[in-house]
Amino acid sequence: MKIGQEAHALLERWVRISLARRGGQVTVTVEMDGATTSRSSPDLPSPPGLQVSVIVPHYNDLNGLDICLNALAAQTLRRDAYEVIVGDNGSPQGSDAVEALIAGRARLIIVPERGAGPARNGAADLARAPVLAFIDSDCVAEPAWLAEGLAALSAWDFVGGQVKVLAENPDNPTPTEAFETVFAFDFKTYITRKGFTGSGNLFCPRALFRSVGGFRVGVSEDVDWSRRATAAGYRLGYAPKAVVGHPGRRTWPELRAKFARVNAETYGLMQERRLARLAWLVRTVAVAASPIAHAPKVMFTDRLHGPRQRFDALAILIRIRLWRAWDGLRLLGAGSPGL
Repeated sequence: MKIGQEAHALLERWVRISLARRGGQVTVTVEMDGATTSRSSPDLPSPPGLQVSVIVPHYNDLNGLDICLNALAAQTLRRDAYEVIVGDNGSPQGSDAVEALIAGRARLIIVPERGAGPARNGAADLARAPVLAFIDSDCVAEPAWLAEGLAALSAWDFVGGQVKVLAENPDNPTPTEAFETVFAFDFKTYITRKGFTGSGNLFCPRALFRSVGGFRVGVSEDVDWSRRATAAGYRLGYAPKAVVGHPGRRTWPELRAKFARVNAETYGLMQERRLARLAWLVRTVAVAASPIAHAPKVMFTDRLHGPRQRFDALAILIRIRLWRAWDGLRLLGAGSPGL
């Protein structure tokens, strides 16, 4: 009896599972020695007529989520052909506030494990449709987004769509917004030249997603997932008519924080390669020199208007590439913290 009680106590310390249901919300929390994750049944049946499950990771951006859900409600695809699932990463406002804002427009799952990848994975676990469509909570889908993404899957195994940068004031963008307008979210290049798609505009069959596995943490999750999929033989295509808008970063600190994360994730992913440190050093040197090659793109793009916008974008291009090179050296241990 004593042995059984000790075993039970040990099991409770290592694994604690709680299931909570309230209205349309289902939360499955698994805690293992202090680490938590959320999972649910991988074999939910597809209701008749349901074509696509929209997966929306969210953390602490209720206004952005509201705008995102409004755009999803205005899709040209008939409403009973898609469902929306929000994977909330434990927003500080609490699940009641998130559920109140959703107001029946989506199902909600609380995913305690930090990161957009785990939030996507948790929401995808609840999906019932044969196709998954991933979008970020601060993105705005154009009305034909779902219809065009589904149509593109007739030619490819999984697809990424087009992402347009949304400036707060399109006629007078900040220097950082001007840079982002030219260089951010270039999904066509990502897909056709680099072999990956961003997870903020991704369509794939649910069976494919389960075959490849979910998004990993600590690496560049978009690149990692796409390359695992293509390595398994799945074909990636570009769907230019499946369009979402994404707000551009407005300030230098926002842009620097973005590339600090990208650098760290890419560095982590490259550690799985042979001669990883040498490859990273070569990459870092190339980043420092890259403004020379990319300056013409700023000067001749039709996305910017007037010399001031072009000069602003060019200045940010040079500044961010040099900062990324410095940060790359720091990751190798050759730099110093802080800047």
